[in-house]
Amino acid sequence: MSKTVKLKIWRQKRTEEKGRFENYIVGGVLDEMSLLEVLDILNEDLARKDEEPVEFDSDCREGICGTCGLVISGIAHGDGHGCTTCEIRMRQFDDGVTITIEPFRAGPFPVLKDLVVDRTSFDRIQQAGGFVTANVGSAPDGNAVPIPKSDADVAMDAASCIGCGACVAACPNASASLFVSAKISQLSRLPQGKAERGRRALNMVGVMDDEGFGDCSNHGECEAVCPKEISIEHIAVMRREYLKGIIGG
Repeated sequence: MSKTVKLKIWRQKRTEEKGRFENYIVGGVLDEMSLLEVLDILNEDLARKDEEPVEFDSDCREGICGTCGLVISGIAHGDGHGCTTCEIRMRQFDDGVTITIEPFRAGPFPVLKDLVVDRTSFDRIQQAGGFVTANVGSAPDGNAVPIPKSDADVAMDAASCIGCGACVAACPNASASLFVSAKISQLSRLPQGKAERGRRALNMVGVMDDEGFGDCSNHGECEAVCPKEISIEHIAVMRREYLKGIIGG
């Protein structure tokens, strides 16, 4: 059985202009549809009416790439646990419900158009040190470099970050600490990343501050909306690595 939903969507032509909410009604919605599919239906209807479609980001639509990112009824990625916007299914919404859809709101994420924001600030943070510069040769055999399982598990948890930016959108201070700490923590646990650990932390945290992200205030909202359920314990690792970098440890 299909249902009808009301969409209250943020529309904004460009960064320099003021935005506004506009209301739409979409019918023929099935429970198995994703929210992005509903936006597709809306855009097809707007195109038939010769009206401008709603701009939004998406790519894989499988919860892998981190491209999609919407604030759905006040929650980054919506009211789901460990999922991205593209994984939100319409079965969780009642017939006739009003769904408010906004872009990720943060100073370092300026709105480009409608629901699309510029997240290249994350790229600049990553470029500041989220990599290994040493030539480690070709991929070794899986057991060639022994790594304790506890370290491997923590590194894998951190490496699962897809850089979607939900942590920033959910934080009252628009902090990028969860994203940055995941990159720092991941490499600090692995032998290949330890040689540059101090410089990495100083550079990445420095760029994070320069980009205008706020400080972490331990609200924990970032962890709550993270689609990969990355722990805020990595933020403590980032702080420790940063202090080591300052004292040259």
